[in-house]
Amino acid sequence: MNVLFITLDQFRGDTYGAAGHPLVKTPTLDRIAREGVRLGRHYSQAAPCAPGRAALYTGTYQMNNRVVANGTPLDRRFQSFATVARHAGYDPTLFGYTDQGLDPFAAAGSDDPRLDYYDGVLPGLSVGLYLPESQAGWVQHLRAKGYDVPSGWAAALRGEPDRPAQDSLSGFLTTRFLDWLGHQESGWFAHLSYLRPHPPYGAAGHFSSMYDPDDVDVPIAPSTQDRHPIHDIALTLRASAAPADERGMRHLRAQYYGMISEVDAQVGRVVRAIEERREWADTLVIVTADHGEQLGDHGLIEKLGFFPQSYHIIGLWRDPRRSSPGRVVSQYTENVDILVTLADALGVPAPIQCDGRSLVPLLEGATTEWRTAAHYEWDYRSFSIGRGGPGWPIDRTLSRQNLAVSVGEDTSYVQFGDGSFRCYDLQADPTWRTPCLDTNRILMAAQEQLQWRQEHLGRDVTDMVLGRERRGRWPQVATVG
Repeated sequence: MNVLFITLDQFRGDTYGAAGHPLVKTPTLDRIAREGVRLGRHYSQAAPCAPGRAALYTGTYQMNNRVVANGTPLDRRFQSFATVARHAGYDPTLFGYTDQGLDPFAAAGSDDPRLDYYDGVLPGLSVGLYLPESQAGWVQHLRAKGYDVPSGWAAALRGEPDRPAQDSLSGFLTTRFLDWLGHQESGWFAHLSYLRPHPPYGAAGHFSSMYDPDDVDVPIAPSTQDRHPIHDIALTLRASAAPADERGMRHLRAQYYGMISEVDAQVGRVVRAIEERREWADTLVIVTADHGEQLGDHGLIEKLGFFPQSYHIIGLWRDPRRSSPGRVVSQYTENVDILVTLADALGVPAPIQCDGRSLVPLLEGATTEWRTAAHYEWDYRSFSIGRGGPGWPIDRTLSRQNLAVSVGEDTSYVQFGDGSFRCYDLQADPTWRTPCLDTNRILMAAQEQLQWRQEHLGRDVTDMVLGRERRGRWPQVATVG
C-alpha cells in the first residue's frame, strides 16, 4: 500500500465543500471525503506551526512534548510518524517542510548551523523537496523563469496574485512530487506539506479573483463583555495586521478561500497522477492541518488564543482496504490520534509516548467508548520573552502564560495558567460569547479537563518495572532504521 500524508497549513475545518461551506469550491477534497471518512469535529492540539506539528507528528499533547513556540526544539526522545513508517518498511519522503527544530543535545556542538533555524526536517524523513521558511528553492525557480522576485518569503508570496497559478508555491511543490513519483515503484510513502492557505492573504493567479468579497460572509465580532485580558492583548497585537474595515476583512477572507481552492487544485493533480499509475485503489490518503485560522472571527486573524477557529481543522482519512465511503465521524477527534491510527493501519506498534487513540473503530462505524470533549493548548510566553517580561529560564511566571481548552457538547472551558478561567455556554450561544453561569456545569467542565490532564501525564517508562522476569511484559518500542 502507498501512503499519501498531506498537511494543509492553517486550514480551518469549516472552509471546504464537504464540510458544508456554501461558497468555497474544493472538488478534490470533497472527492476524498466521499471515498473515505470525514472527521467532522477534528482538532489540532496547539498553535502556531511548530507546536501544532509536534503534536501531529509525535501523537503527544503540548503538555508532554513541550514544543510551545516556533523555535522550541523537539526532544529527540520522541518518535514520530517517520519512525512508524520506517518500522513498517517504508522510506517516508518529505516534500515541503516540518518546522521541527533540532534538539540541542543532538547537535554537533554549539556551532552546529542547524541550531540557527527552527524549520528543520523531522528526523527519519528522506527529502524529496525541502522548502525552508525562505522558500529558497521556489524563489530560485521563479527567478530562473524571468520573474523579478523580491527577497523574503512573505514578499515572494505576496506576488502570487500577479503570476499565473501554475507558477505558485503549491504548484512548484506538486510538480517536484510528481517528478519523484514517476521514478517510484509501488509501496511509496510521501508527506506533502503544503504552506497554503497560510498567509500572506493572496491567492495565486486567477484564484485571487475566484471569490467576490461581496459574496463573502463577515466574521464573528469580538465580545464586548467579560473578555479575558489575553484576548485584549491578542486584539492589540493583531491591530496593525488585521484589516480595519469590513471591506478589507471581506477581501482577506476571499483571498483565503482562493488559496484553499488553489491548493485543492494542486492536490487534484496528485490524485490524477496516482490514478494514471493505477495505484489509487492501493493508496492510503490522510489530509489534515497543523492548526486553523481565525479569519477575523472574534477580531483576530491567523492562529492564536483559545477560540476554536484556530484549532478546528480539516480531517480526512481514505483507506481503500476498509469500505467506509462517505462516512462522517461526529465524535471529537484530534491530531494526536493520527499517528496511532497510522500505526494501526500499517500493522506496527504505536510509540509508547502517544496520547491519542486509534480512530479505526470510528472509521469503521463501530460503537466504542470515546472522549466527550476535544482538547488543545496555547502557550503565549513568547509575548514576554524578549519584550521586557519575566526572566528566562528561572522565573516560573513564564510557565503560567499558557492555557488549555476543553470543548464539549454544551460548554467550552478555558483554564489559564495564572488561575483564571472562562466557561462558555454553547447551548445558548455557539459563538463563544456567552458565559456559562451554571456553577455545576462549570465544575463538571473543570473536572473533565483536570481528569484529561491526569490521564495523559507522560508515561514513556512509567508503565515499565525493571526486573528480568518482567521484560516480556514491556510494551514494544519502535525504532528508526
